[in-house]
Amino acid sequence: MGVELGAHTARSRALAVLRIRSRALAVALLPAAVAVVLLVGGSTGHIDGPGWGVVRAVVTGFAAFVLLCAVGVALLVARSRPAMSPTVPVAEESAPDLYRMVRDLADRLEVPAPSAIALTPDCDSWLEDRTHPAHIPPRPDSGDEMEGGRVLGPAHRRTPAAPVLVIGSPFLWWMRVGELRAVLAPVVAGTGPSAHPDIAAARRFVRGLDAAVAVASEPSRGPLTRIVLGVGGWVARIMLRGCRVHAAEMERGVATAAAERAQTVDYGLRIVAQEQVGLAYAGWDRLLTRVALPAWRMGRWPSRLDAGVVAALTELSRRDRLAEGFTSRLGERPACDLLEEPGAIDEATSLLAARLFHGGPAETGPDWAPVDWAEYPDEVVDRKWRTDAARLHRVLDGLGVSRAAGPAASEPEGPTLDRVMDHLTSAAPSLPEGSPEYEQHAPEGTDIDATAYEADGGPESDEDGVPATERSAELAAVLSAELAREEAATTAGSTASSAPSTASAGQGGPDLALWDDGALPLFPLQPPRTGRELLGDHVTAMVCCAAMDTAGAMPGLDWLDGPSLLVNGERSADLGPRVLSLIEEGDPAPLRAWLLNLGVRPEKPVRLV
Repeated sequence: MGVELGAHTARSRALAVLRIRSRALAVALLPAAVAVVLLVGGSTGHIDGPGWGVVRAVVTGFAAFVLLCAVGVALLVARSRPAMSPTVPVAEESAPDLYRMVRDLADRLEVPAPSAIALTPDCDSWLEDRTHPAHIPPRPDSGDEMEGGRVLGPAHRRTPAAPVLVIGSPFLWWMRVGELRAVLAPVVAGTGPSAHPDIAAARRFVRGLDAAVAVASEPSRGPLTRIVLGVGGWVARIMLRGCRVHAAEMERGVATAAAERAQTVDYGLRIVAQEQVGLAYAGWDRLLTRVALPAWRMGRWPSRLDAGVVAALTELSRRDRLAEGFTSRLGERPACDLLEEPGAIDEATSLLAARLFHGGPAETGPDWAPVDWAEYPDEVVDRKWRTDAARLHRVLDGLGVSRAAGPAASEPEGPTLDRVMDHLTSAAPSLPEGSPEYEQHAPEGTDIDATAYEADGGPESDEDGVPATERSAELAAVLSAELAREEAATTAGSTASSAPSTASAGQGGPDLALWDDGALPLFPLQPPRTGRELLGDHVTAMVCCAAMDTAGAMPGLDWLDGPSLLVNGERSADLGPRVLSLIEEGDPAPLRAWLLNLGVRPEKPVRLV
């Protein structure tokens, strides 16, 4: 009953959308119809007399203008390229078992099978119509395409018969085969309503209007083009506004019908699979924000993100009592076994994730290289800490802070942790913002106004309500400016060298040519860090460098928390509050006690990069 009700709702709303298209066409043809009546009446003598000639001329000219505008709007809607999600296409020869599973699922649901499969670096799955000519790969010059040993004609080559199934790549690595099939059942069931001609036509019309509005919103070259696109965009917005409610109800009806149809397939397993979806969301988010993001900021991109999410979720299951039972299912066959070359596909989706969430370049290079998980502590964690420590001392040099670390220092001029701690705990007044002394000691190119200084950590703006020391606020502000300048230079270099990715072995590369690189990142993971957060990260990095160089500590990777310091093989988790006491209150006692307990020598110079 639910299937018929949802399908009926979707069809009725699709007809409502198509009626809006018909009304727009009728409005465009109405002046032409009036002009035809006047011209025929004049030629037959039924409409004749003084003034009718002028009326016929005016109406005919207006009708021609309206028809010309209607043709322009129709061409704009028809030729504008609808938005397409950036994905990694999966060829059938690189995943025959996955295609076979999806087709068997479609047969059980009695719906058309998806025309192709693609992966997205996110925890979601959907159907995407790519029947627009701009989304269809070019036809080979010689010979007909083959599929399953059968020759495809021109119609099959040019237009896919069904939408493309887009699968979240973390699902393939974390879920078992049965769980993936249960999760995909309601999605694949949506190909049934998609094959209905009225629903398909309504979707094409709405996507065309949306694409036309996007094209009209782009800056144009000349004033004439701007005027033409402006008129077309205005008409498209009016029609899109009229279609919005009907289109939303149509999609809701399609989803309802698909969900009801999928109830007959793996119903019991779907409940367990939905729990895995929620767990995958949590692990994927932690992996991206805590593990991948620090590497991306260092110019390295982890090449096995999907494999990493399995490790992160396994660790989450070990720590969280609510998820501890999920590890027992790891003995079953993982869904990534349905791929012929999971490593190559994981690498392609990992690079696409770096582009979408961070805006990295499309190809590897000296400043944008892949990193394996085994190399992550040395290549990312150690390098990150030493780079941050070097930046911190560079800023202190610019502020004129003495390098002397006390009489016990073996190299008084070296970069020491004591120098940082003494500066943040010193009772001497800091240089006021805007003073000649501040301008003299600030790094060259620093441009920080009073509002930015307050927002980044002045005593009035502490997020936790605890007044920060003036020197902490000053150092945070200058660090923010220094890092912003470095990131701007890096972004400019990456944009200049950005190019579409090439295909990886056995499988197509990310379809990057169909979306605008200038909009990257499409989904930034975090807002810009505040000056207080930057200062905390840099002081923590300096402490970790001192611990590694003087106490034998090691850089490590925690799958849920990212870079971590390993002391005697154990993760140190109590450093953060002690660093906060130093930068928030100017109290070094908790941190010095921690250093003394581990045998760290803060007066010893550390190695920087």
